Formats: sequence, structure tokens, C-alpha cells
Amino acid sequence: MDNLCVLIMAAGKGTRMKSAIPKVLQPVLDRPIIDYVIRNAQSAGVSPDRIAVLVGSGGEEVEAHITDNFPHVQILWQHEQLGTGHAVKSARDFWKDYDSLVVLNGDLPLMKTDSLRKLIASAGENDCTVITFEAENPGAYGRIIRGENSVSIIEYKDASPEQREIHEVNAGCYAFKVQSLLTIIDSITNDNAQHEYYITDALALMNEAGMTTGAFIMPESEMQGVNTQAELARVSREMRREILDRWMNEGVRVADPETVYVGADVSIAPDTVIMPNVQIWGKSRIGRGSIIGSGSILTNAEIGGNVHVIAYAVIENSTLHDNAKAGPFCYIRDNTVLEAGAFAGKFVELKNSRIGEGSKVPHLSYMGDATLGHNVNIGAGSITCNYDGVHKNKTVIGDNCFIGSSTMFVAPAEVGDNATTAAGSVITQRVPENSLGVGRARQKNIEGWSLRNHHHNTTTEGEK
Repeated sequence: MDNLCVLIMAAGKGTRMKSAIPKVLQPVLDRPIIDYVIRNAQSAGVSPDRIAVLVGSGGEEVEAHITDNFPHVQILWQHEQLGTGHAVKSARDFWKDYDSLVVLNGDLPLMKTDSLRKLIASAGENDCTVITFEAENPGAYGRIIRGENSVSIIEYKDASPEQREIHEVNAGCYAFKVQSLLTIIDSITNDNAQHEYYITDALALMNEAGMTTGAFIMPESEMQGVNTQAELARVSREMRREILDRWMNEGVRVADPETVYVGADVSIAPDTVIMPNVQIWGKSRIGRGSIIGSGSILTNAEIGGNVHVIAYAVIENSTLHDNAKAGPFCYIRDNTVLEAGAFAGKFVELKNSRIGEGSKVPHLSYMGDATLGHNVNIGAGSITCNYDGVHKNKTVIGDNCFIGSSTMFVAPAEVGDNATTAAGSVITQRVPENSLGVGRARQKNIEGWSLRNHHHNTTTEGEK
């Protein structure tokens, strides 16, 4: 480990995905495949600056993603995709001065950290060690040929009918002694059915040179690669199951694991209840004893303890403190904060707002760029008119205010503590504390207007 590097192979086109998105950027739950592989290497103890990702087809997108999310990981280019042997050779300047090189496929998101640690540990035992697995349906995988003290790999297209019957297959992960690899890397040829340079040929060359080669078998479940949309879906299901099992083992109650989705970066405290058809993504955090109701979608949500998200709430990049309550059918977004005991009810949208302790926005309202004090009650149908076509303007409502139904706040707007607004008001000026703000025209009734304007129905039932 002291002088070891990791090369992640991510240059392939992934044509069988039939997608414009590079294969390693295809999502498993809410993270691209490549993220799981990089994080696995880091979890196994490899410093980020000793990890390199080899990109090729679609490399600009892959490079941009890795630069944004893993800035210390190196990007290497394979401009021509001439096979895995050519790929490793293309990266020689990266790995040639290390003692050991670990090569990983970029599409193995389910590989466990303990398995990678085992491969890393083997780097000092053999000149080359390869991870294999027993495939139920070996398909086009390269077959493992075991000798008395050696291992070799034959690609499916070059294998005989008898060799194709072998179920032990290559997972595409290797540990090399660098000095041993340097002696044979230039001897790899493309004399095969595909006319490609295979890194698998390195084992045969090492065996001929009297070097040591070995392999160890890992569970097939960890070694599932992703080459098609169907395989992506299968891997995503397995990842989802593993994540939910982990949280249930930590004391989280998941009412229906078949319909709940939780991302890899989510954190959930014990005694949380997650109801059916819930999705929780990003870096969401959920405190002890909270209930996340059916149909809710949380992304980068900070949820305190004993919070009740009733049902069908969408919460994005926002915080709900202890004992807050939200839903059903509310949308909370863009750095909104519900302080302790606050409530956002049905058909309410909150955007970049702070709802004070014990305050309520019960129904059919929009609070955008607003700050509400403690114990404020917002009547139904009230909104902040926060956008003037150029700027987003603030509305500030003090403590203990009562906002009548259908109040329109033309921002910037301010309401002092203990103030009230009359229902149907359009508030364009500051409402002082302890005052009643009324901003509506006096009602005027025009008698006979409907008769004169023919807005009444004079037909009888028999004439219809």
C-alpha cells in the first residue's frame, strides 16, 4: 500500500447502453457508476492523488464530472480504443514509478471495499493477481484457465467450445508488480479475433517468463458489470437493496422496501419510519423518530428529529428542524428553513424562505424569499409577489402575526410584530407592529347589473 496506485478503466464507448451519456456516468440510484468505483478505492485506503481514471469515448464529460467531484483524482486519456492492453500501456507514465498497480474496471459499482483490500494485499504476493467469479451464465466473459501454479485468461471469441463451458470468468480487476509488468507490456500483441491488445495476455506472457500468477474468486453479486440498460437496472436494484438492508439493520423502519429508494450518501437515524413509495437522495439527513410519508421525494434535505413529512411532499436543499411538519402536497425548495414546530401544509410552496418557530403556512399559499417570525399564521391563498421581473425581493413578517386569507405581499414588504392583515388585502406599504393592514377597495354593489348585461338564464326546464 505504501507505493501503490490504482488505474480505473473508463475509456470504452459502452455502445450497448444505446445512450449518448458515457457508460460510467450512467446513474446507479443518484450517483454515476464511476463514483462508486473511485469511492471504493478511497475507502480501501488509496490516496486520491494515486488514483487515475483512463477516459476515451465521451471523455470530456467524464473528465468534467471527475474534476468537479474528485479534484485530486488524475485524468488520463486513451485517444484510440485499441483494447485493454493498449489502455494500460497508454497510462504507463502514471504507474511506472510505483511498486504496484491495481487495475479496476470502471463499471463495477457493487464491488465491496473488503474485496478491493484483498486485491490490494495480493499485489505483493504475485507478479499478477486477477479477481474472478463463478458466473451462472458466463456469456462473453473471458474464461479462467488454471494451471498447477499459474492462471491464464482466454477471451471468449478466442476460446474453444470446451473452454467456453468454463464458468469461472475474469472480472477485469488486476494487481501487478510494476517491474514485472514493465518487462512484458510491450510484448502484448493484437494477434486475436478482435485485433485488440488485451491486458489478459499479460498473464500468459508472465507465465512464459516464469513469473507467478494467481487468482481468487469473489461473489458474482459484487462483480456485475454494466453494459446494457437492463444490467444497469439490475445493479441499481441490488444497490438499493443493500442500502435499505444497512439502514434497517441500524433501526430504521422501512414499511415497504420494494418501493423505497435511498441514495448512497443519505444518513438516517434510528426509529425513523419511511412509508411506501418514498425517494431520498443526495446528502439528505434524517433525525431520530421522524416519519417520511408515502410519495415524498427528499433531495439534500436536512430533517430534524420527530419531523412529520405527511405525504407527497417534495423537499429540496432545505431544512426542517425538530417537530416540524410538512404536507401533504407541498413543495419546499431552495434553502428554505422550517424552524422547530413550524408547519407547511397542503398545496403550499416555500422557496428560499425561513418559517419561524411554531409558524404555520397551512394551505394554498406561496412564500418566496420571505422571513416569518415566531407563531405566524398565514391564511389560505396568501402569496409573496417577490419577483418584479428583474429582482427577487424580500418579505419580512414579524412575530405573532395573523395574515388574513388571500393577502398579497408586493415585495419588498414588511409586517411588524403582532400585526394583522385583512383578508383579500394587497400589501404595498409597511404594516406597523400591533396594526391591522387593510389594502383592498371598498365593496360596491350595482343593482340590476346582471339583468342589463344578460348574464342570467331566462329559459325554463321545458325549453331546454
